[in-house]
Amino acid sequence: KIKLPKKTARRYPAYELYLYGEGNYAEENKNLLLTGIPVLFLPGNAGSYKQVRSLGSIALRKAEDVDFKYHFNFFSVNFNEELVALYGGSLQRQTKFVHECIKVILKLYRDREFAPTSVAIVGHSMGGLVARALLTLKNFKPELINLLITQATPHVAPVMPLDKYLTDFYTAVNNHWILKAQDLRNLTTLSVAGGFRDYQVRSGLAFLPRLSQHDSALSVVSSAVPRAWASTDHLSIVWCKELILATIRAFFDLIDENTRQITEDPKKRMSVLNHHFVRHPAKMFEENPEAFTELTGAFMWITVKASKWTYSVYNDSDGKYFTFPLASHRKSYSHVYCENSMLDTSSWIYGCMKNNSSMCLEATDLSWRAELLPATKVVILKLQDYPSLSHIVIQVPPTVGNKYTLDCEFFKEDSRTVQLPVTHLFSFGLSSSKILLNSTGLLYNVQLQHFNQIYQAFKIYIESHCQSLKERKPSVYRLHIPWSHEDSITVAKAPSFTEISAKLHIAQPQNDNRVPELNIYSSSDCQYEVILKTSLLQILGQIIRFHAGAFPVYVVSNILLTYGGQLSTLISTGQCSDFSLELVRTAKPYKVEPLISIVVFLQGFHWFRGIWESLSLPEVDAAVLSSQDAWFPLVSLILFLFGTGIAYWSGVFFSTSLRLISSLWLALIRPTVLQKDKLITPRRFCGVLSLALVSWTTCGAFAVLIIYLQYLFKKPVHVFMTFTFYFQGLDRSKETSQNSSIHTIKNQSLMDSTSKATQSLSNNTIAEAVNSLKMHVTILNLFTWIVLLNLPSLIYWLKNLRYNVRLDPDPCRSTAIVLACILEILMNSSTSEVKSSKLLKIASKVPLPLSVAMLAFGRMHLYKVPHFVTLSLLLHVLCCVV
Repeated sequence: KIKLPKKTARRYPAYELYLYGEGNYAEENKNLLLTGIPVLFLPGNAGSYKQVRSLGSIALRKAEDVDFKYHFNFFSVNFNEELVALYGGSLQRQTKFVHECIKVILKLYRDREFAPTSVAIVGHSMGGLVARALLTLKNFKPELINLLITQATPHVAPVMPLDKYLTDFYTAVNNHWILKAQDLRNLTTLSVAGGFRDYQVRSGLAFLPRLSQHDSALSVVSSAVPRAWASTDHLSIVWCKELILATIRAFFDLIDENTRQITEDPKKRMSVLNHHFVRHPAKMFEENPEAFTELTGAFMWITVKASKWTYSVYNDSDGKYFTFPLASHRKSYSHVYCENSMLDTSSWIYGCMKNNSSMCLEATDLSWRAELLPATKVVILKLQDYPSLSHIVIQVPPTVGNKYTLDCEFFKEDSRTVQLPVTHLFSFGLSSSKILLNSTGLLYNVQLQHFNQIYQAFKIYIESHCQSLKERKPSVYRLHIPWSHEDSITVAKAPSFTEISAKLHIAQPQNDNRVPELNIYSSSDCQYEVILKTSLLQILGQIIRFHAGAFPVYVVSNILLTYGGQLSTLISTGQCSDFSLELVRTAKPYKVEPLISIVVFLQGFHWFRGIWESLSLPEVDAAVLSSQDAWFPLVSLILFLFGTGIAYWSGVFFSTSLRLISSLWLALIRPTVLQKDKLITPRRFCGVLSLALVSWTTCGAFAVLIIYLQYLFKKPVHVFMTFTFYFQGLDRSKETSQNSSIHTIKNQSLMDSTSKATQSLSNNTIAEAVNSLKMHVTILNLFTWIVLLNLPSLIYWLKNLRYNVRLDPDPCRSTAIVLACILEILMNSSTSEVKSSKLLKIASKVPLPLSVAMLAFGRMHLYKVPHFVTLSLLLHVLCCVV
């Protein structure tokens, strides 16, 4: 643990700074005489500072390999495992604390020979966003950070926007990075997303904003990272060994030999990150590789004139140079392709510039043009780009105890490129696109035409049939997305039957007309059949992946429509309908969706947008999503139907739970007779004041939970319990009358009590109680969602209670006070007051526009949902009074 200045420790009592170490290294650095390169790790939502161990341990091993010529000191911040992805009130506090930590870290190196002037930061999840937010601080110097690597960080928008502080924080950070892009050129940023296995943060959110002025930002998906080629879940991205190795190798390649710190050259930083995270040529990184080299050694020179060539070698003690003259191939072919199964880091392919009859005198190293794939390294050269080359030279070093193969071929690009139109979204997998490749070559590119939207999802089946049964290299299939680094690679034996999922993390940009490709690195004597079908399950998966955060809005919208329908039936029939029946009757998507779609359509016109802005109305969430190519009307319909299903089963769950709770409660206490009372009494007024005091002095969500439990047991549970008791008594009275001749005296007292209960509960009273119960079950259902949406701030408050009794800032404080007033009246009201109210007609009509407004403005701002529900309940309270 690093000792912080007293002022900092007093201001941030819940936060701490640590230095990671193990073994002798930890013992040597206990006195904090540090000489390495500082790296600061920032954990994410509910993350532990101990997660730095993965990076720190591997970095230590790497430093040992170079005899500690260079080494890194890994620091980590303890944020007390706060839920910052769900409660945004502490994000600014965390950002300021990290600024203080950076200053403390740099002070530890003061007066050292190679003292650092900046710190590299690795941030997981929300830790990456906190790191970006440092640049928004007024007194922060941008030169204090030169490198930022984020892991599964939602940069674009919050996953669950549950409070205004969270969305405001995002807006401030992203706006600053857009407006101050020129000032960020000296900061190199890498964002690594987890891919489709990350169910918490979809990779589309982890892509940094694309800015033409800011060319020092790079976004990749882990499935496209060389030597990883795998998707990771949200937590395993921190300790995935392949990704950690790539990160640590990049760190060591970024060191400037003169300063013994991370290089100040932004171009070198980007080239290193591209080398390790985008395209790895299977060579050690070199900042300035030599332009020309001489091919020396007593190797045999062999000329190959064939357009297609294969060479396999095992335990050969003699090295060889194979030369391919280009003059004879330039007219017939456009490209040359070579692959090599020896995965060492030495150069292996050259372009000959000057030569005599027997050997190459001067060559350029083309190995930098190669690309590493699983089990092989490949290079594709366009002959037109190398007019000065006379020969391609492949070096085969002596192989003692090793076996590897070389394959080369010249080909025309058109002959190896085939187009496969994808099936329609509404084909539901019944139709398919099919293509047959009678492979005579080593490489095929299958262009997937019209594959550019996030809601498109396909299954690609590749079946390979081979002529002979000889042992051959595995086939490699790569789904290449040209507008982002989100490729996925599949390795399959030949022959085999392989299934590949094809779906996108981000849609195709408007100014980009490139086409996704399926690259098949094949065997030349195999036949490949490619079948593509639309996958309905994958489409639903994409909808859930992109819009699961909006589910609460659709569920509450359905319940609100049902609530309005119950008020309408109360006017027309005098009876309150059952929740499930009313949900089926009233919750129709055509009541809300068309209006939102019309508004989104009209916002495409300048005149309508001008009117909209003049009314100071916020932008419709669907329009924002549409501008991000993440929306089309059918999605809203599907989500609405999902919401209807969840609302229905939540209603069934509530009814069952209330019966169970009331039965258990009945075993403990006897219910009092249902009776009417004044809505507002001094006792209730004091109750509201006490709840307001709790909300103001502690946490609003805590006050909401108290009033929720009070309402639950005082109204729905109490009514259910009374009914259970009454009907049990009624059944007993019938049983008693049948056996009166035997048990007349014994059951006389029970009959007396039953008759009294029956007299007190007349038919009208029972009907009134049933109506009230149905209404209160719906209100309880609505109120439950308010509690759930405010639950994160309650959990945050409970976790930090030992540091501060009062939650500050509190997103729920004012809402809690209003809800306390509303529910204190509602829990003592019945439908008789509501039926006679002059405002009932208005109250029954309001839930529909509120439901529309909720879907229009609440999808990307979940914290607005309780406000719409509260407004509807407030009208109900007015109906009880007026």
